[in-house]
Amino acid sequence: MNLDAISLGKDILAALNGSLVAKWPDAKEYGEAEAKKLAQTLVMIGTLKATGKINKEQAALHLEMQKNATRMVLMTIEGLGILAAEGAINSALNAVKDTVNKEIGFPLL
Repeated sequence: MNLDAISLGKDILAALNGSLVAKWPDAKEYGEAEAKKLAQTLVMIGTLKATGKINKEQAALHLEMQKNATRMVLMTIEGLGILAAEGAINSALNAVKDTVNKEIGFPLL
């Protein structure tokens, strides 16, 4: 499995920063932590899929749980609503979509 949490995390963080630029001073610490968690979740999903321990539906569920957690964290930032949080998450995952989907062998993102 070739997914790298550090590389994915950097790409996710850059996308979060770009999506939350107006709120980035307030969101930076949260964004850094959530980028790392999203990246680690994607690597875990890739590893579990590669070893046959999860299927497509279980992988999607793992991702959705992490997205929900990230959404809740981002929404704790004052003035950041659901649409902004959702947009940031979508941007972040889109930044790593091709890499992740190719590695796990199906369209997860």
